[in-house]
Amino acid sequence: MNIEVKVPAVGESISSGILSVWHKKEGDPVRKDDVLFTLETDKVSQEVTAPEAGLVHLKAAEGEEVKIGQVVAEIEPSKAAVPEKTSARKAAAPKAEAPVSAPVVAAPTPAPSPAAPAVPAATFSSMAPSSQAAPESRAVRKKLSPLRRKIAAQLVMAQHTAAILTTFNECDMSAVMRLRKELQEEFVKKYGVKLGFMSFFLKAVVDALQAVPAINSKIDGDDLILNNTFDIGVAVGTERGLIVPVLRDCEKMSFAEIENKLVHYAVKAREGKVSLDDLQGGVFTISNGGIYGSLLSTPILNPPQSGILGMHNIQERAVVVNGQIVARPMMYLALSYDHRVVDGKEAVTFLIRVKDCIENPARLLLGA
Repeated sequence: MNIEVKVPAVGESISSGILSVWHKKEGDPVRKDDVLFTLETDKVSQEVTAPEAGLVHLKAAEGEEVKIGQVVAEIEPSKAAVPEKTSARKAAAPKAEAPVSAPVVAAPTPAPSPAAPAVPAATFSSMAPSSQAAPESRAVRKKLSPLRRKIAAQLVMAQHTAAILTTFNECDMSAVMRLRKELQEEFVKKYGVKLGFMSFFLKAVVDALQAVPAINSKIDGDDLILNNTFDIGVAVGTERGLIVPVLRDCEKMSFAEIENKLVHYAVKAREGKVSLDDLQGGVFTISNGGIYGSLLSTPILNPPQSGILGMHNIQERAVVVNGQIVARPMMYLALSYDHRVVDGKEAVTFLIRVKDCIENPARLLLGA
């Protein structure tokens, strides 16, 4: 009796997904726990494996939207036949698909019809394009992926439900860059990971959230919820779209722990293995558009959070220091916030606190 392969449940609020990739073809032999297909939902991407060994028979097409619990394949138990059929299929395939070559004969040029007047050569040249194959379509229509649909819905909801306002500042990155250069070699030897800018900004955000608790809150109906945790989401761009894995209890994490966690999430995102738990529970988000070259932007809130910090590209600019014009590596900072919860004074105070932490990074390392 064939064994049914069903779409697994991947979260309470998820009822369907896209069967994005079949990793096996119709009739292929599979072993138990071989990856059969990848399921994409509006939150996560998950690989589904074979429950038993045998021959797989596909019941759904690649790219099809499938429901949770839907049968998408059947496995015909055939453990003993798997090795033999694998080799037989590979050996037979080239013979069945080998093309038969034939001599190429040039098509004769048709003579003009005696009933029709001769047409000048120039006219044939101008008519030539009409006899060629039609050009490729100027547009391609395809369905949005579940993740892209979710991102779109979230962004629109944020714009419609929150009073979003953005305030800006800039910070001098000289001290952080100098400190990273001094500590980098020893840091890598000791912890096996590079000391990046993001760990400084995560620590600076925690410091600022502790100083301005209003930004570490959210609206729930008629209630205001003040968060006592510092679980910070870091926006990560992937081929599937933007995801925001959450680093939990950042106030308790060392710089090395933060950097290792960031590398861990980067690998999971690249391999499409970020889980639903990785994305839930953030109280604030950091988005670094600077890695793509962005000089300035107004980030959109990640509902139901009340704040998001936008980092940007580092550029040398002329600034005045102690009455002298000097070139310094500067970064623009942008804080978007929900004005229903956060007043302008609080937003400016928060951003200045982040700026002060970045321009005096030693206090972050010392925990002062």
